[in-house]
Amino acid sequence: MNISAPFTCTPDLTGRLNKEIRVYKLFEENSIPIYGVDHAPADTMEICEEIEGTLGAEICKNLFLCNAQATCFYLLLMPGKKAFKTKFLSKQINSSRLSFGSAENMEKYLEITPGSVSITGLMNDKEKAVKLLIDKDLLGLYEIGVHPSINTSTLKITTSDLINKLIPALGRSYTVVDLPDPNKEIE
Repeated sequence: MNISAPFTCTPDLTGRLNKEIRVYKLFEENSIPIYGVDHAPADTMEICEEIEGTLGAEICKNLFLCNAQATCFYLLLMPGKKAFKTKFLSKQINSSRLSFGSAENMEKYLEITPGSVSITGLMNDKEKAVKLLIDKDLLGLYEIGVHPSINTSTLKITTSDLINKLIPALGRSYTVVDLPDPNKEIE
């Protein structure tokens, strides 16, 4: 895979999408250091692992979810290597039958396409229709990798900056959830 040399400030914006440019401006306006890489679309675990090695941070798994009626929407952030089962989350947020949100609703609320889901998409949700959920294990990581609303770049952000700068800049609150890893024994 072809990964660019890491950039440590706003990269050349030529040819970048408006939504991506807005993310860099959001980071700058909120004194969030920019450290990232450009790469081919991050659509396999192998590509993500290579990006993680270059960045030195685990890429955050971002899941766009909704209830059965598609009336409540959620963005779940969790460690990238952690498996996900909806039944554990449904109980914690009192929502029956969670499923993945449609591409149409993802575009409508976050202005993001499948494969590019990221917390940065919340800057486009002016109605605050999407509730933010963060797995407690993610909060234990020092740094994570997030896409700047497109999956051909990844930025590294400290969890502290995520919680203390980015989420407040987005005008959001969040709910901490405790998802067991179905790949490990549950005690």
